[in-house]
Amino acid sequence: MNKTIKNKVVKKTKKQSLPLVEQYLYNIGWSEEDEAFVARVAEFPSLAAHGETQEEALREIKDVVGFVIEDLTESKEPIPEPFGKRSFSGKLVLRMPEYMHRQLALEALKQGVSLNQLLNLKLEASR
Repeated sequence: MNKTIKNKVVKKTKKQSLPLVEQYLYNIGWSEEDEAFVARVAEFPSLAAHGETQEEALREIKDVVGFVIEDLTESKEPIPEPFGKRSFSGKLVLRMPEYMHRQLALEALKQGVSLNQLLNLKLEASR
């Protein structure tokens, strides 16, 4: 996609890379207990930051994530990959008790579907 700036066409040749701190998955919610908005980041589950507004909480958690990334980089520790960059195969290994496996296989048989189809239907219904 091209962009026109003061009668000049600027071609986008590459995706502009966002800073790593901007690529993580953040969520913000109100905490009655803390009487503040609390922001969290999925890739760093132990981190949280408070703010009087959602914007302030988001700004605070991004600052914390930035400091953590700097610290991990300096100590040569691995930095979590942003969730949006992860790929998923669609395959999942699930361990369960034998009785449950038997029960689910029987239910699938009664419904005339594969065990895989039954589990997908159950997962979809729980959404």
